[in-house]
Amino acid sequence: MTAKRFRIEHDLLGEKEVPADCYYGVQTLRAVENFQISGIRLGRYRFMVRALAFIKKAAARANAKLGLLPEEIARAISQACDEVLAGKYEDQFVVDMIQGGAGTSSNMNANEVIANVALEKLGYEKGCYDIIHPNNHVNMCQSTNDVYPTAIRLALIFKIRELLESMHYLYDAIEDKSIEFRDVIKMGRTQLQDAVPMSLRQEFSAFAVMVGEDIERVKETEQLLREINLGATAIGTGLNAHPEYAPLAVLNLRKFTGVEVETSVNLVEATQDTGVYVQLSGVLKRVAVKLSKICNDLRLLSSGPRCGFNEIRLPAMAPGSTIMPGKVNPVIPEVVNQVAFHVIGNDVTVTFAAEAGQLQLNAMEPIIAFSLFNSITFLNNACLTLADRCIKGITANREQCRLNIERSIGLVTALNPYIGYEKATEVAHEALETGRSVYEIVLEKGYLSQKDLDSIMSPENMIKPHYFQGG
Repeated sequence: MTAKRFRIEHDLLGEKEVPADCYYGVQTLRAVENFQISGIRLGRYRFMVRALAFIKKAAARANAKLGLLPEEIARAISQACDEVLAGKYEDQFVVDMIQGGAGTSSNMNANEVIANVALEKLGYEKGCYDIIHPNNHVNMCQSTNDVYPTAIRLALIFKIRELLESMHYLYDAIEDKSIEFRDVIKMGRTQLQDAVPMSLRQEFSAFAVMVGEDIERVKETEQLLREINLGATAIGTGLNAHPEYAPLAVLNLRKFTGVEVETSVNLVEATQDTGVYVQLSGVLKRVAVKLSKICNDLRLLSSGPRCGFNEIRLPAMAPGSTIMPGKVNPVIPEVVNQVAFHVIGNDVTVTFAAEAGQLQLNAMEPIIAFSLFNSITFLNNACLTLADRCIKGITANREQCRLNIERSIGLVTALNPYIGYEKATEVAHEALETGRSVYEIVLEKGYLSQKDLDSIMSPENMIKPHYFQGG
């Protein structure tokens, strides 16, 4: 006997053939046909699928406790959610991440898959919606307009925690390298011109602080994301939800996820406001800008090897040219730079999408979620790649750092307090014109004794606050 290839399902727009072996239903199928935009399906974003499953389980248990949902059905829905949470059925979450309808297609994809899995738990065939219905049972006391934003927030928290781990990993790698370079003295630069001496440890320590500061900024966004609108239903009034549903559902969600979510004080405002996404996107942009700046510096400091700064050596990761033999490019910093550009672009998208909200809802949340998820994913991968394939393998070119110090006219700055700005300028000009060192010109002119000059210009004294009382 040949198995059925299709089952017939219907919705507002009429009947449609759904592949018999699919756990999704008619509304998901219409979304697949309507939205072929990014080519990236919901199932690719497991953290979002998990967030939806957590919400459906929390809702089912709340509705059962309130006597709205028969225990047998609630149990089957909960079991279906548990299987989704375990990673099953990800291939059934097939709607495009970019979609019209404010996320309705994603919500219905979850409702239909969970309903059909639950039906099989009770011994029924897929599509027997008179027993367990995607809307009437799985979506009970809910609307896309509270489910979808809540899922986005949960998913973002999951992803942010991953990002924080990667940022901590990068921070540790940079800090370890700064300790390794504690005795390497080099020239600091402003506007790409020689400035004053510093240690390579100070340079890398500054990188670590940059990352460390942004770790704290990312942490702060999680608290804002914990405020959810579950129970708001369509526009924040809670229509069609039991008066006790929202606190019960939120309590369950907190218990199931381990995330201290809390109900917004004003659900009408929470349903339409996307300000938290704008703030998070801004923080992610800040992270991207900082990482890009660090990578710009790494590229400059390693430039050469003969005709650039050449103060540090990056690990060689790939041949750098199809025509120039021996060339090795800073490919890891370059790819992180490109990640930063992408994140900055995503921030623009999030900004425009958040601004496009109208009245009681922002229908552009799918592109907001997609942009934020991508930014976090890219940054997460960039931090790990930068740490493992670049930072950990950096070595110092101690000889070049020493030579740059000795040749630099910037050393004259250290003499300002002792010979005055005018004489220091005179020395700098002569050093530039003649190619002679600052040290020998000062001695020749008798501005300072050799003993005093050695003390003033010792590397240890030039990289920290110091004032020499000469004699």
